[in-house]
Amino acid sequence: MRPPPSPPPKASNGGMALPEPVSVYTVSASALIPVETTDTPASGDYEPYDNRKLDRPTTNFETWVHMLKGSLGTGVLAMPEAFTNAGILIGTLGTIFIGSVCTYCLHVLIRCQYTLCKRARIPVINYPDTVRMALESGPVPLRPMARYAPALVDTFLVVYQLGICCVYIVFVATNLQQVLSSWVGLIDLKWLQLALLLPLILLNYVRSLKYLAPLSTVANAATAVGFGIIVYYMVPALPSPADRPLSKPVSSLPLFIGTTLFALEAVGLVIALENNMKTPRAFPGYFGVLNRSMVVIVALYTVMGFFGYVRYGEDAKGSITLNLPSVDIAAKVCKLIFSLAIFITYALQCYVPLDILWEQRLKRRLEKSNHLLLWEYVFRTLIVVGTFVLAVAVPRLELFISLFGALCLSALGLVFPALVDLCVAWPHTGRYNWILVRDVLIFLFGLLALVVGTYVALRDIIVSLF
Repeated sequence: MRPPPSPPPKASNGGMALPEPVSVYTVSASALIPVETTDTPASGDYEPYDNRKLDRPTTNFETWVHMLKGSLGTGVLAMPEAFTNAGILIGTLGTIFIGSVCTYCLHVLIRCQYTLCKRARIPVINYPDTVRMALESGPVPLRPMARYAPALVDTFLVVYQLGICCVYIVFVATNLQQVLSSWVGLIDLKWLQLALLLPLILLNYVRSLKYLAPLSTVANAATAVGFGIIVYYMVPALPSPADRPLSKPVSSLPLFIGTTLFALEAVGLVIALENNMKTPRAFPGYFGVLNRSMVVIVALYTVMGFFGYVRYGEDAKGSITLNLPSVDIAAKVCKLIFSLAIFITYALQCYVPLDILWEQRLKRRLEKSNHLLLWEYVFRTLIVVGTFVLAVAVPRLELFISLFGALCLSALGLVFPALVDLCVAWPHTGRYNWILVRDVLIFLFGLLALVVGTYVALRDIIVSLF
């Protein structure tokens, strides 16, 4: 087992508060206080749930609320634009289908982690070690891959989180551009992004993220107001759904899949919440917290995508806030609200790459240095500058979302869970090898979404640069 990461932040996606002390994407035993157990193989099965001792566990209702909060970020605002790549019928059915597959894979991952905890007689394991331990017990040809699994999973986590940071910079700058342009004239987007650079660096210098919690609470309340304003502008002026195409060419579907995965899939968030529950047995099940949360989440995303596309059609932009009138006061307030919420969340999203790259790797190599704190601030600065450079290079918000959804969340939310499930079940793959068939189909779907979605997004990014 790798050493546990440092205590995590209180928020994840879109400025939404999360319970302490569990990390969002690299969940580990650091959330737990070790306890002695008298269980032995002879005296009975080890029960991971009974050996978890949490500082501040969450109730079922609190977990449900946190899942809803954690899913209402930039992803839901991009769903109308996602529908422009699928059409009104395929977009609706596709969102429900992808949401169902993602939900199923989350169930699979939670179940497999529980099984691995029982086998290893530990209360909880993180995501990278889940993949490693599963591969170690899987088919013989896959076992040599186990040693590389933690680094591979960490790479996808880092790339995804830094990708979110890039999306956030573009999101905030683009919304501010619309608001300020109505007051002082058109401002080049790159100048606004440059103006954000120093504040983002200073924000990322906050080493104890608990000081951002009050701001996150305010942002959460403001976000609810922002969604109310969006509904105010979107619903009354709806044209007939018959005016929109039912489907789009197959060549554009990868962008839809990538955006939808980016919006819906939150594998680390789900793991974090399950590991922080007072009654984790209530999380899975047909009427468990996970299903009750995902039904609401998928419904919200489908409704936002459907009505947003019906309202704005092919003019739907990477964030529905950009479709709101630039001169109306209410629309300006909405854009400023979401800009503030996403700006605050930038430092929280930087936590995971800082934890993986700095705390778990670079810090150990520099621990004998007399300037360790200085090197940490240098690294924090480089993280922000790196995301800033990429955001300036590719200012297309919708392409960023599709790229990182296809590249990272296809792997983290579909490919890895299917692989873990197959390895944990091996060699007992069910009657007619139905577990093998099921996991191979999910694996191939995730791999196809990863390869094709990444290719299409990169192709369109290159075209947009020239």
